[in-house]
Amino acid sequence: MAGNGSDHAYGVGSGKVTDASALDLSGTVGVVTGAAQGIGRSIAIALAACGAQVAICDRVEDGLNETAKACGAYPGGAALTSVMDVRDADAVAAFAEAIKERFGRVDSLVNNAGGVFYHHFLEISPGGQTALVNENFTSVTHFVRACVPLMTNGGSIINVTSVEAFRAAPGFGIYAAMKAAVEHLSRTLALELAPRRIRVNTIAPDGIPTPGDQGLGETAMQGGGREKYAPKLPLGWGNEDDCAGPALFLASDLSRYVTGTTVHVDGGSSAASGWIRRDDGTYEP
Repeated sequence: MAGNGSDHAYGVGSGKVTDASALDLSGTVGVVTGAAQGIGRSIAIALAACGAQVAICDRVEDGLNETAKACGAYPGGAALTSVMDVRDADAVAAFAEAIKERFGRVDSLVNNAGGVFYHHFLEISPGGQTALVNENFTSVTHFVRACVPLMTNGGSIINVTSVEAFRAAPGFGIYAAMKAAVEHLSRTLALELAPRRIRVNTIAPDGIPTPGDQGLGETAMQGGGREKYAPKLPLGWGNEDDCAGPALFLASDLSRYVTGTTVHVDGGSSAASGWIRRDDGTYEP
């Protein structure tokens, strides 16, 4: 239901959706987890390029410092960094306190950190299962609890899930279940946090190789993973930057009336749903 202009105050930017100023994130603060490489790095740099100050964390110090340097190249792109384990609730709380002291607020939170390894369900040890649950789900709950109190002017939470949240995933069962849990939690949070003017959405990538998942496709497909999987991607392979645009959309006023939904950044693999592209561009089931 449409309302007047005063009804639309759910974005973190200050512009109108009718002009380019909607993507101006100047004066806002973005938090990105797992920002040392891959999708997290691209999103952090994109936020900084649009004027946001960023707070970024990762376990890989060298990569994190490189991301901070890239963010700092933009006006206002000052970066606060923390080398930490996102599974550690105390470390997350300390990082949130540092963000409060440095910036005073949070406008967008991108929960990107995660981890995966290939094992069939019966082969996963209790310790391995706990690691997958904590890294892919519990870390998200830690950051939401820590950052929502700092979202005093509304904001946007963007949780990076996976195509595996929406389909069976032999060999990645616990990982996929946790990504599905994040997607479901995000829909619930969209309702619970709406009175605070905080929007909650997810990005579900596929076909985007990152340093963190090198070799997984080869293992799952017993060799030739990249070549074997390519026909399932109508638009072919993507890269980390392909997630940065949707993240900017969800962090800005362009998406001020969007909450509780998923943006599939997958080159069409979800739409294909098993259809495989032939060399001539036609498809077979």
